[in-house]
Amino acid sequence: MIPRIIHAKVEAALARQAAVALIGPRQVGKTTLAQEIAATRPSIYLDLEATADKDKLADPVLFLGKQTDKLVVLDEIHRVPALFEALRGIIDAGRRAGHRTGRFLILGSASMDLLRQSGETLAGRIAYVELPPLTASEVKADDLTRLWLRGGFPDSFLAPTDSDSLDLRDSFIRTYLERDVPMFGPRIPAETLRRLWTMLAHNQGALLNASRLASGLSVSAPTVTNYIDLLVDLLLVRRLTPFHANVGKRLVKSPKTYVRDSGLTHALLNIATYEDLLGHPVSGPSWEGFAIENLITAAPSRTMASFYRTAAGAEIDLLLETGGQHGIWAIEIKRSLSAKPERGFYQAIEDIQPGRAFVVHAGNDRYPLAENIEAISLRELLEELQAL
Repeated sequence: MIPRIIHAKVEAALARQAAVALIGPRQVGKTTLAQEIAATRPSIYLDLEATADKDKLADPVLFLGKQTDKLVVLDEIHRVPALFEALRGIIDAGRRAGHRTGRFLILGSASMDLLRQSGETLAGRIAYVELPPLTASEVKADDLTRLWLRGGFPDSFLAPTDSDSLDLRDSFIRTYLERDVPMFGPRIPAETLRRLWTMLAHNQGALLNASRLASGLSVSAPTVTNYIDLLVDLLLVRRLTPFHANVGKRLVKSPKTYVRDSGLTHALLNIATYEDLLGHPVSGPSWEGFAIENLITAAPSRTMASFYRTAAGAEIDLLLETGGQHGIWAIEIKRSLSAKPERGFYQAIEDIQPGRAFVVHAGNDRYPLAENIEAISLRELLEELQAL
């Protein structure tokens, strides 16, 4: 069992809200975490993929209304969307009876359907917590390379061999394409979506050019945009938006795209071993995406993430607007053991004047590079963000 940092956040949300939605991709560990939380109190677990458990909810108001003294875990709730309407009445009735918090822990494999369904019926009654794949803060320092190669899905990370891990990730990709995508979105040819997903992996961290991707897939640019929207909603792809500020410069307006889990990036590109990864052109962009996912996950709630790039070449890989007294953190990411940012990074620092600036490198040392700019390891910067 690998303890998850998000555990405390889920507990805190249950202490203040009647319902908590724990969302994240399939196989990320939602059920394991929910059962761990449920084991600490009176609870009932219902798997809505199982016919027997689904049958218990033929009359959800009658069945769930009797569970006022228990935490009810509803797994894969998007399979029974009609439940959301029933939950609204059950929660309101429970509040009138004094049962105001910690009633339901709702698990779903995507944000899109959960947010749409619950947003219409459970406003003010539900909190959302996203469970990401394993992060660098949750594994041993010696396992950082394995985490980067295999990604953060627990079964993949813990597999006996790299080959076993790759097989698991291939199955994961197939499951999404053949089963989950048709359930959540419009009918999309699985082969077309896989080709798009693979193209995004090849272009990890690149500016989104929907027209060029559309040309390679023989579809329209709006269709490509819709497909990417679906992958974003399924928490499989991140669209990092450009930073907009009145700095008197011509700024890039297109977002960057990243396959969110580095292990999936490597599986889509058939990269099986660490040696294969180091020799592949995606190595640098893959490390950048890996670091960005970890840093965004570690940042405080409601942090705004973006990147900065001007037409003249000034660039910062990641900006975190943390709010309050902490201001903007500017972060450049390098895969090398030493931190040597390009001239464009220093130009961008002059433009934005962030509160703090860092260059993340693959080593363990921390040292100043210039006034208010530090070289730092990924793990140490994660600790700084988590302490905010």
